[in-house]
Amino acid sequence: MTHTWNVTIRLFDADDIERDGTLTAAHAVLTTSSGTSLEGHGRARRNPDDPQVAEIGEELAAARALRELADRLLRATSDDIAQFEHGPVRLHP
Repeated sequence: MTHTWNVTIRLFDADDIERDGTLTAAHAVLTTSSGTSLEGHGRARRNPDDPQVAEIGEELAAARALRELADRLLRATSDDIAQFEHGPVRLHP
């Protein structure tokens, strides 16, 4: 049996927060085959003295969003196992 989980990452310049274009934000959403979803958020701030290379900020913001998403998935898994084990469970990343 095969299941497909999808991750969508939306990237945007946070011009509404920082008008100088130094902030990039990412929103990652994992949707499982059963319809469960988890979210992660990430940000990257460019030093104003650095050249404007949008892809670098997007990569960093996306990586941070995926890291947060992975941490939330580990916590959800730990919570699910704890229900079966009737006690706390700690999973190592």
